[in-house]
This record gives sequence, structure tokens and C-alpha cells, in this order.
Amino acid sequence: MKVVVTGALGKVGRYTTSALQEAGHEVLAVDLGRPTFERPDPVAARYMQVDLTDAGDAFAAVRGADAVVHAAAIPEPTQNSPYTVFHTNLMATFNVLEAAVRFGVARFVNISSETVPGFFFPEREFLPDYAPVDEQHPIRPQDPYALSKHFGEQLMDAAVRRSDIRCISIRPSWVQHPGNYEQNLGPQVRDESNAGAGLWSYIDVFDLADAIVLAVESDLPGHEVFYIASPDNVGGRDFAEALRRHFGDRIELRPVSRVDASGISSAKAQRMLGWRPTRSWRDYLDDDGRTRAR
Repeated sequence: MKVVVTGALGKVGRYTTSALQEAGHEVLAVDLGRPTFERPDPVAARYMQVDLTDAGDAFAAVRGADAVVHAAAIPEPTQNSPYTVFHTNLMATFNVLEAAVRFGVARFVNISSETVPGFFFPEREFLPDYAPVDEQHPIRPQDPYALSKHFGEQLMDAAVRRSDIRCISIRPSWVQHPGNYEQNLGPQVRDESNAGAGLWSYIDVFDLADAIVLAVESDLPGHEVFYIASPDNVGGRDFAEALRRHFGDRIELRPVSRVDASGISSAKAQRMLGWRPTRSWRDYLDDDGRTRAR
């Protein structure tokens, strides 16, 4: 297929572009970064600089595509004004999806966020109702980032009502790549009390890219939402004991599939997409949270 990947220079987009190419798809990579006038890399995806908050740019990028992976967004919402975060993320999603609907694109994969229920960037304390968190958890966002991602999912719902497009929204847990495991997850390995809003959950970027490829190739109808998180938790702890020790009865514990379960469940993605994650934090870090020697 001809697949457009937005946000292709970002952490998720870069690895997704490579995974789609390895799967045999033709990729147009789009982002805000300015291209350079150099001899093209024969194996690199074709690149187009676009500002997706501009509808004309969005339509120019999507024209001729069979599928779209929309990963473009401001992913760290605390370093921009609330207006910029909300406007950029929501209007980029609207414009790209509108172009996809009008051009008859068959599949749209929307990179949403684990933050949608509201428990990552709230201004007032907010804990999940239960854990492991799944797609049925109530949605009560406070901040502009989670709200923009929630509205993005609602745009997918509207698109499938008014067209034949099929949509999948992926909610990744905290994305890790080989160069940032120690910086991000090392403190959680060493200190159990550092649970993070995702309750010791994470996802390896290669496993996430595999899930996105499956979503692009899926024939699932309508709009489905999937959490994507590694099945184990950071530190490999007894999840039930850790949850009780640090949160008491403030978070309801629901059944887990393994002792060292993640705080976010990806059972739906494994069941409906056939996704099988193969990587763990243990592949990169030792029991002290330090990078393993290669």
C-alpha cells in the first residue's frame, strides 16, 4: 500500500516508517522539518515538509494514499501554551482525517494517547478507577493534551459514520527506544515508589511499530481503540502487591494475566489485532536500572 506517515521525524513516526517499509509498503514521510538538498538515500522514504494545521498542506500530503498513520502531534504538553497544544493537535488531526475522507482513503491509524482517561497531566489529583487500565475506563480529561487526543478519537467516530473509511486509534504507553531506557525507566527500576501515572507501564518502540503495521493492514470495520503497552511492568514487580502497597484501596485491582503485569492492559490488541510484543525493559537494563553491556 501507499502509506502516509505524519510526524515521521518523531520518535514513533521514525520507527513506524521503517517498519512499514520492511513490511513492503511504499511510505511518504511528512513532518515539519525542512528537507535538505542532498542526493536521495535510495532506501529512505520519500519526504515532504508540511504544516498539518494548514488544510492545503494536509490535502497535498494525503492525496493518492491508501492508508494514513497520523503520528504528528505535540507529544510533550508542558512546554507549550495550552492553546498551542490543543490547537495544533486537534486541527492537525481534523485536517488529515478530512483529507483522507475526501480522497477515499481506506484505513486511518490515529496515534492517540494513554492519557485520554485523564490521569497523566491533571491540574487536580486524579487516579485511575481500576488497574490494569483498559479501553473501557471512564474518560475524564482535564488538560488540553488529553482533551485533544480524546476529541481526535471522536473525530474517528464521526468519520466512520459519514464515509467508508476504517479507523483504529492506538493509545501507546510511555514509548521507549534503545537510547532512552536508562534515563526514563532506570529510576522506576531502582525505586518502586516511582510508579508514574501509568503504574509502571511502558512500551518498546519496536513493539509499538509492529502494532501500527498490523493496524494499517487490518480489515477491522468501524473505529476501534487499542491500548498498546508491554505486558510486564517496569521492575518486574508483583503488580498486585505493589499497587496495594502504594495506593491502598484507592485503585481497584482487577484480574491480571501474570504476576508482573503492566498497569495498562493490551489484551484487546492481542485478541483483535493479533499483536504479540516480544521486547522487555530487561533486554536493555539490568536489575539496577543500568544499561546492559552489549
